[in-house]
Amino acid sequence: MVSSKLQKVDEKMIETDFSEKTPADLEKLKSSVGRYFPFYEVKVGREGIVFFCKINEERLEEDFESLRIDLSHQGYIPILKNVSGETAIYVVPKPEKRNIPTWVNLVLLAATVITTALTGALLVSGKTTMWDTESLIVILRFENLLNGFLLFSLPLLTILGIHEMGHYYVSKIHGIKTSLPFFIPVPPILNFNIGTFGALISSRDPLSNRKILFDVGIAGPLAGFIVAVPITIYGVMTSTVVPLSSISKGELMLGSSLFFDMIYKTFVNIPPGYTLSLNPVAFAGWVGLLITSINLIPAGQLDGGHIARAVLGEKQKYAGWFSIFILLFTGWWFFAIFIVLLLGTAHPPPLNDISPIDTKRKILFFVALLILVLCFVLFPIYPADMLS
Repeated sequence: MVSSKLQKVDEKMIETDFSEKTPADLEKLKSSVGRYFPFYEVKVGREGIVFFCKINEERLEEDFESLRIDLSHQGYIPILKNVSGETAIYVVPKPEKRNIPTWVNLVLLAATVITTALTGALLVSGKTTMWDTESLIVILRFENLLNGFLLFSLPLLTILGIHEMGHYYVSKIHGIKTSLPFFIPVPPILNFNIGTFGALISSRDPLSNRKILFDVGIAGPLAGFIVAVPITIYGVMTSTVVPLSSISKGELMLGSSLFFDMIYKTFVNIPPGYTLSLNPVAFAGWVGLLITSINLIPAGQLDGGHIARAVLGEKQKYAGWFSIFILLFTGWWFFAIFIVLLLGTAHPPPLNDISPIDTKRKILFFVALLILVLCFVLFPIYPADMLS
């Protein structure tokens, strides 16, 4: 997942009174804007400077990116918008940014390795809790911790890490400053968790146009999906087929996605009355595919929100609300509430919201929707007595 608070600058605008800027400051900004976009009217006020200008559609993206870099050195951000049929460039101050030191990323990664290895140790030892002395002794055995790391923590963090590095490297390709991944550790204190809430990176520059917004958004899910598929296939092929009668009524079962069904039906022969007991590697793949699909939900600052905003423009908000409505009737209703309250359903526009998206990215948009549909699990866990 990638988040960018800087994309919200056009919603709040600024509190600086530009009417108090010196003539020299204003002339310097006018010179920078005029170098790339000839303007015929300028308005100066508390909401910044607005340049009404003419554009060369063939060079719009290149000219705007050059202007963004120019103004960035001066501490400003340009925002390109259509205002009542006219093309306008708003120039606003860059928000103050606070760089988080790299050691924070490393500490969070180390903590997440520990929490996911503990979760893996739970899985390989057959325990459901670590909060009694006997279970704790078994879980903390070196063999169980090592296998927990190799069979669960490593494959899961590989999927999550490559997902985030997909965002990171595509951001770098487009010249967007961004943080290294922040992994979120969660101790295995509940009957069901995976030792982490995933990971995210934070863009330190605003995303310039729809193409960059799309590329950064889709890079993570595609990279993670490509890695999750072979891990899942290997895990499924090495898992055990067990009779349904061996499953106790109080046991929790994992829901399945269309894509996961395709994998185990292709690579494993499961006779009637039997089911597949996933080993830790298969479970890590199951989680990786599920996280990929969740990130592709077209709402807010999720990866799917970035992608949908790039392709659908302002209509993305309708896709966001539609997805929230669907989630309310699944096992993800709590996540729908989380999105509405904390992330919001609408995604802020890129700085240049005028340049269109190209055909190849529109095709990739439908590929992302296909991955979302195929990998989404309506009800991730359910009690075993629902099998009867």
